[in-house]
Amino acid sequence: MPTHLPDAVLNEPVGRHARTDYATLYPDRTVGEALDHMRRFPPPGRIIYFYVVDDQLRLVGVVPTRRLLLSPTDTLVRDIMIREVIAVPADATVLEACEFFTLHRLLAFPVVESGRRLVGVVDVELYAEELAETGDEAPPGAARDDLFQLIGVRLTRTQQTRPLRAFRGRFPWLLCNVAGGTLAAILAGFYEAELNWNHAVLALFIPVVLALAESVAIQSVTLALDGLRASPPTWGELGRRLRYEGATGLLLGAATGLLVAGMAAVWQGVPVLFLIVAGGIGLGVTGAAVCGLAVPYILRLLERNPHLAAGPIALTCADVLTLLAYFNLAKLLTP
Repeated sequence: MPTHLPDAVLNEPVGRHARTDYATLYPDRTVGEALDHMRRFPPPGRIIYFYVVDDQLRLVGVVPTRRLLLSPTDTLVRDIMIREVIAVPADATVLEACEFFTLHRLLAFPVVESGRRLVGVVDVELYAEELAETGDEAPPGAARDDLFQLIGVRLTRTQQTRPLRAFRGRFPWLLCNVAGGTLAAILAGFYEAELNWNHAVLALFIPVVLALAESVAIQSVTLALDGLRASPPTWGELGRRLRYEGATGLLLGAATGLLVAGMAAVWQGVPVLFLIVAGGIGLGVTGAAVCGLAVPYILRLLERNPHLAAGPIALTCADVLTLLAYFNLAKLLTP
């Protein structure tokens, strides 16, 4: 194995660098049978995880070493395996495989062909070797979190030196903003009568209503990304975090909505404007907080990079939700 990975290797299929000396288990064997088999036929390579396969070598689960060793010997392997396995496609590039390590913080990933057929394993050693070119950044005995951070630094630097790759990664998500802006214009057209009410007084407050919702959405996205760095996401955790963030968004929306609505009503001398602005900001900020937290978690759970996509998607959702709340309140409350 080379001391580091040259940039050209980063664009090669990861299957070329996958280890084939991985340890496999069969789901219908007991833990005792699996351990006895491994004692008689020791796996040739380093064991990080045990991969559970069927008769066609299709990946059906993974068993951490500790779980296998501590489970009762009469337990079936299928009963202790993790069924939702994060796997790297064999045609993914080494650079794309790096993202799996920085996103999920596991020590190894199975490499699969179409149909989930297991063809190899890549572990963190391949990427740790690459850090040799970062010099003092990778001290001997570095903690695991530090190692992943260094891999992330290297990955970011590599992407920043490839403008076309950076463009392909970032441009599609900016289309969300284009679509959101277009949708906002269409919504404004649908509610033209409300916008013309009282010399377009509602239009005066659209910028501040949107700005508050977008600011809260960005705050929530930032907090979500920090949380994702601390621990891997689960759907259950997402539900708990959404309840907390929704309550926080409601408090933020109520406070800012009442403040802006009070000034708007006094300035324009229109009492109903208080209800429209307060309600629009309150609903918009609450929705923006929920979207800002949910989008990064959902992207990560779908194995996408939230750092590129979360901001544009969350802002677009915040804008659309806020305008819908604002315009529909105006339609409901104005003559």
